[in-house]
Amino acid sequence: MTMNEQQLGKIRDQDGFIAALDQSGGSTPKALRLYGIEDGAYSGDDEMFSIIHGMRTRIVTSPSFGGDRILGAILFENTMDREIEGKPSARYLWEEKGVVPFLKVDKGLAAEADGAQVMKPMPALDSLLARAKESGVFGTKMRSVIQLANPVGVKAVVDQQFEIGRRILDAGLVPIIEPEIDIHSPEKEQAEVLLKDALLVHLDALASGQKVMLKLTLPERDDFYAECVEHPNVLRVAALSGGYTREEANARMTRNHGVVASFSRALTEGLTAQQTDGEFDAMLDASIASICEASKT
Repeated sequence: MTMNEQQLGKIRDQDGFIAALDQSGGSTPKALRLYGIEDGAYSGDDEMFSIIHGMRTRIVTSPSFGGDRILGAILFENTMDREIEGKPSARYLWEEKGVVPFLKVDKGLAAEADGAQVMKPMPALDSLLARAKESGVFGTKMRSVIQLANPVGVKAVVDQQFEIGRRILDAGLVPIIEPEIDIHSPEKEQAEVLLKDALLVHLDALASGQKVMLKLTLPERDDFYAECVEHPNVLRVAALSGGYTREEANARMTRNHGVVASFSRALTEGLTAQQTDGEFDAMLDASIASICEASKT
């Protein structure tokens, strides 16, 4: 069995969840503040990215972090280009931890139009996908945001996600399609209806055997995305925490069957740079255990 086949089987069949460790330039300062490192503690992007890489390394190398409970981890490009314990990050994840590596490929969000934010242009996408493949990455992730139940905006988001998703499939990688719905949207439930309809149109249009993953905001109606979970072209449906506390996100997860978590802030909630290794590992272990349990339903 090839490495790709092993990774595909793990993502498809195993219990667990996907760790989102892909904070980018815009979200890194907030992630560091939550980790107990204030803005004035570093100077410039290079130092900032070195510190966040240290945080991610501490998480990934923890004895609590392993492929028994964690299916995959989503990396930021800067993380993919660095090493963990002397080994390229993606290869360390798979070879040392048994965790399938994914890469965030989007370059952030465009300005809001029609109640949604599509992704900014990705002019270097093809070369990035080639580097990801060479680095041992299995799949990718790209995020758009829907704020309102506007059919034009929702369609623009989903059309763009699948247009780029097809390019990712052609490059031999598995795309995670992530059209996030803002949890604070006054039209969240109505937007979910529009989103699911748009997703199913595109999923039905994929060729037999083409597999994508979906990363969706936890819905207002339990099991709302069951048709996506069961769709033959969907490898796995993951849920983002989207600003919910870990407790609330886990509670919603348990009510959505066949969906696994892909949490970022909810995973690292409570972790700080000031903790001893023992305190850090214990907090991370409890977080991983609760998210993994919620993902088993």
